[in-house]
Amino acid sequence: MHALVRPATSASVRWLASVAFLAVAGCSLSSTSSTDPAPAEIAVPVGSSGDSAGTKRLILITNGESPFWDAARAGLQDAEKDLNIAQAGLTAVMEINDGTPAGQIAKLRQYDTQSDVAGIAISVIDADNSAIADELRKLKAKGVQIVTVDSDVNRERLRDARTAFIGTDNLAGGRELGVCAKNLRPDGGEYVTFVGKTGAQNAIERVGGFAEGAGAKFKSLDNMGDDLDRPRARENVRNAIANHPGLNTLVGIWSYNAPAIVDVVKELGKRDKLTVVVFDAEPLAIRQMADGQIDAMVVQNPYQMGYQSVRLLKALVAGDNATVHEILPNLDDKNAADGDIYDTGLKVVVPDAKSPLKKEMFGPKTEFLLLDEFREWLKKYNLTGS
Repeated sequence: MHALVRPATSASVRWLASVAFLAVAGCSLSSTSSTDPAPAEIAVPVGSSGDSAGTKRLILITNGESPFWDAARAGLQDAEKDLNIAQAGLTAVMEINDGTPAGQIAKLRQYDTQSDVAGIAISVIDADNSAIADELRKLKAKGVQIVTVDSDVNRERLRDARTAFIGTDNLAGGRELGVCAKNLRPDGGEYVTFVGKTGAQNAIERVGGFAEGAGAKFKSLDNMGDDLDRPRARENVRNAIANHPGLNTLVGIWSYNAPAIVDVVKELGKRDKLTVVVFDAEPLAIRQMADGQIDAMVVQNPYQMGYQSVRLLKALVAGDNATVHEILPNLDDKNAADGDIYDTGLKVVVPDAKSPLKKEMFGPKTEFLLLDEFREWLKKYNLTGS
C-alpha cells in the first residue's frame, strides 16, 4: 500500500528548508567533551583547523576517573578565566581517560588528526609505556606543546617526550607519608600499600618514598594494584588483612584507595588494630577522617596542577618566554636535574590537635594542617576535595 503524497504548500516548503538547514548545520557540531560539567560547547570536527574564530584547544588528559580531578578541573577553569586565554584564541578542556594506557594512546592518536590542538597536559598512566611517549613525540614534532601533570614519564628514558612536569614531588610525598606512619607507630610494624597502577611514575615514587620515610622498623608485605577497579580495590584490602596476621598499617597511594581501606576496616571491625595513612583527600575521605577512620593524609594540590598546566601551556603556545621562565626558572640549565619540574606542593592533614603528629616532624616545604584548617583552605577555592 502506497502512502498518499500531498502537494507541498508554501508553508511546508519553508518548514522543510529550515529543517534541512539545521540538519546540515548540526552535522558539524558536537560537544567538546562528555566530561565537561558546564553545558556542552561547540567542538571542532576531526581534521578541521578550528572554529570560525580559529580557537585552539589546551587539553588535560587524566589517567582515569576520580574526584581528585574535580579540583584540577576547577583550577583549569579558573586559569581559563583569570588568564583570559580566549583573547589568545585558546580554550581549555579536560578529557577523562578510561584508566588504561590504550585509552590514552587512542586519544593522542585522535588529536594527531586534529589541527585545533595547541597543547596537551597528560597524567601518564604508565611511566615506561614507550607507545604513549611516541605519540607525545609525534604531536610535539607537529608543534603541539606537551607537558605531563600529576604523573610523569620515566625521566631516565622518555623525558624528551614532554617539555615539563607539573605536580607533586611524589618521592617527597611518599617520605612524608612514611614519616606519618613512623610517628604514629614508633615501634614499627608491617604494612601493605594499595594503588591503582603499580607502573605509574607517581605510584613508584610514592611507594619508594614511603619505605624511606617509615624507616627500618617497618616491613613491606605487598604492593597491591587494582587497575582503577573500585570493587577490586576493596577486595585487595580484604585479602591483605586476611593473609597477613601481623599487618598493622594500611597505606593508600591513590585517592580512592582511602575510602576503599576505610570501608573494609569498618566492615571487619579492625580499626583499633590498624593504622590508616593515605594520599589525597577525596570528599568521602575527609568525612571519614572527621569520623576517626583515617590517621593522616598527605594531600596534593590538583587545583594548582590544573591551573599551572593551563598557564604554562598558554605561555609555551604564545612563545611567552618570560612566563615560561617564571614558572620554570631553571628550564635552560642543563645541570639542573629538576629544571623542567614545577612542584605544586604538599600538605599533611591530621584529624585534630590530639594527633601525635606535629609540624616539626615534617620537611620545611610541607604545610601541616588540622582537618578544620584544611577545610577552610578548601572553602577558599570552592573545593570539596584535593
